[in-house]
Amino acid sequence: MKYFVAPGEDLKLTADSRKALRGSYVELSDGVTHYELTGPEDGDVVLMAGGLTIPLSYWDGLVSELHTHGLRTLTCSAYGRGYSDRVRARYDETLFTRQLAELTDRLGLTARPLHLVGTSMGALVAMTYAARYRSQVSTLTIVGPAGLAKPRLASPDRLLRSDLLAGVVARRRGLRLLQGHLGHNVRDPELGAELTEMVLDTLRFEGSLYAVFDTLQHLPLTGRDDLFRRTGALGIPMLLLWGDEDTVTPPVHFDTARTLLKPQKHHVITKCGHMAPFERPRDVADRLVPFVSARTERLDS
Repeated sequence: MKYFVAPGEDLKLTADSRKALRGSYVELSDGVTHYELTGPEDGDVVLMAGGLTIPLSYWDGLVSELHTHGLRTLTCSAYGRGYSDRVRARYDETLFTRQLAELTDRLGLTARPLHLVGTSMGALVAMTYAARYRSQVSTLTIVGPAGLAKPRLASPDRLLRSDLLAGVVARRRGLRLLQGHLGHNVRDPELGAELTEMVLDTLRFEGSLYAVFDTLQHLPLTGRDDLFRRTGALGIPMLLLWGDEDTVTPPVHFDTARTLLKPQKHHVITKCGHMAPFERPRDVADRLVPFVSARTERLDS
């Protein structure tokens, strides 16, 4: 799909504009990445991969919980999200995996144990990263993953296969479609409003809708059973978490995920929608902390 600037994208990400924004920035091979490496300096590092639209501020509640337990955290906004560059590239899991790999390398973290967490679309990126850099990963936590629904004619990567159609839909209805999608992610209306505001604030930067819809074109969110199966065969200690009221990646796929991933631990969080790390950070931390604390060595140790 050809790069475009959509109506309402009235801001530009530049070195000067970023001075007023939170976080740190590093230029990688594909562009500038917005990240935060925080928490106890001697703590094991938890690396987080987020979903289709979310900036790194999505993780704030969970980050705070993990810091109190002595863990260090690395969050970043994927290209096209948050305050990372809107790159003119193919937005697929190869791009996002390369971003994580280059970021950890530039920050000098590749020799340390990494505890990888992926949610929604980010779960697919985390699985791809785990396969390519298996020896660096101590644990893998998957939360409400995309990928297990059966492909349909209306699946985004099929419906938007035409560059012309994808561009028209993204320009004319993209923002409205994303607002509707965000409204289904969490149970609590107040949290839903907070999430929507968080994401819409970052969508004002030029190239944002292009990035999201190019991702929908090139990163399949359905029919990914083989990726789950290959991940389950990696031998990485794994934790699977799911919200019981997730309407985006419904828990009807929970048993399939268990069968394919073969996680050592699994848990369904009650009264929780699609975005458990955002909605229920303490509950996620209560499961994540003991799981990663029991596994502090890299697989190649």
